[in-house]
Amino acid sequence: MDTNTELHVIFGTGPLGRYTAENLLKMGKKVRMVNRSGKMENPPAGVELIASDAYDTAKNIELTKGATAIYQCAQPHYYEWAEKFPPLQKAILDAAIANNAKFIVADNLYMYGKFSGSLRENSPLNAHTKKGKVRAAMAQEVLDAHKAGKVRAAIARGSDFFGPYDSALTSNAIQPALEGKAVNLMGNTNLPHSFTYIPDFGKLLATLGTRDEALGQVWFTPSNAPIAQMEFVKLIETELGKPVKSQAAGAFLMGVLGLFNKNMAEMVEMMYEWSTPFVIDTSKAEKAFGFKATPLDVAMRETLTWCKTQIKK
Repeated sequence: MDTNTELHVIFGTGPLGRYTAENLLKMGKKVRMVNRSGKMENPPAGVELIASDAYDTAKNIELTKGATAIYQCAQPHYYEWAEKFPPLQKAILDAAIANNAKFIVADNLYMYGKFSGSLRENSPLNAHTKKGKVRAAMAQEVLDAHKAGKVRAAIARGSDFFGPYDSALTSNAIQPALEGKAVNLMGNTNLPHSFTYIPDFGKLLATLGTRDEALGQVWFTPSNAPIAQMEFVKLIETELGKPVKSQAAGAFLMGVLGLFNKNMAEMVEMMYEWSTPFVIDTSKAEKAFGFKATPLDVAMRETLTWCKTQIKK
């Protein structure tokens, strides 16, 4: 088959969608990206950008007609997950079912809840937070549809991620260092924590969409050995060649900040991730697909290079 005739459609043009697109383009695939505005910063060369409402199933079906695979990288505001996330994903899933396209989902680790030891794909699901229960139900719907033969699907999961174009951890825990400000950490900063590099997450998503043996399964993104947040800060210091100030917020402070910021308010229930070791085992994907995480020093260097372009003149 001439791979240039294969259409791969990505819903969401954030960092995960971007790096999924870049990896698919490297494979010679035709890539269409969908968001509400039809615009994105520095779109990958060769991508077709479409403006559409992803909640509209009929439009999704039209935009994905003939697609080999559909990637779900879109999400509503963090504080709107409970109400808006399930119908958003369902509208995209229904398009995949209607067009007999593979359905590849970008997911997180909230559905596992609190755990001890090393988290693996088949670890018990123990969601105890509102957002964890939402993600657990959404993932189960996808896996049930696959099991029932309605769609061919796979799920990629990553830990707390950072990298270019990220407006969350990168903006709060890396970008400030370049501006002479304190980087913002959370909870206990001396506990081991697994971090995922966004380009690696995108690479896994593209891999799942082009490897049929990956379907019907959950996969963790290849990630480096866990490090404490203070070690994360030292990585920044090494790359910048100077000391970096830091400050850490606990659940109480996050609650106070949440009075003025809806996203901060939603972070309170997730503080358990930063109060105990948070370690994942990504060997399943590493062995199956033959790639490892980008070395942390390289990932930090690339992220800082991008962050420098974001400094306001």
